[in-house]
Amino acid sequence: MVEQYALDSVFHALADPTRRAMLGSLAAGERNIGQLAQPFAMSFAAASKHVKVLEGAGLVRRQVRGREHFCRIEARPLAAADEWLRDFEGFWSDQLDGLEALIREENQAGARHPEGETP
Repeated sequence: MVEQYALDSVFHALADPTRRAMLGSLAAGERNIGQLAQPFAMSFAAASKHVKVLEGAGLVRRQVRGREHFCRIEARPLAAADEWLRDFEGFWSDQLDGLEALIREENQAGARHPEGETP
């Protein structure tokens, strides 16, 4: 079972589109804070706050080298979130299968009874 408190912080971090974009950027490789901030035209301080949320969720690891802060993605918390989401895969699959069956029935009924004709 996945730790609930860990998932709460992961989903909180992923709820923000800027942090999701930063994480996507980090999936391509290590970036410094300035590189993470650049696409959003935000300050180092603002970007650093986003990185702190990602760090708190365990999604990012920051390393300071001289005056620069470099970040890299940590995949383990994403795997835990994926595991939790997969628990619902069967539910959604069943729901979609039911919807598909209903649509087929309606399409077949419509083909048997063209518009304007009564069954």
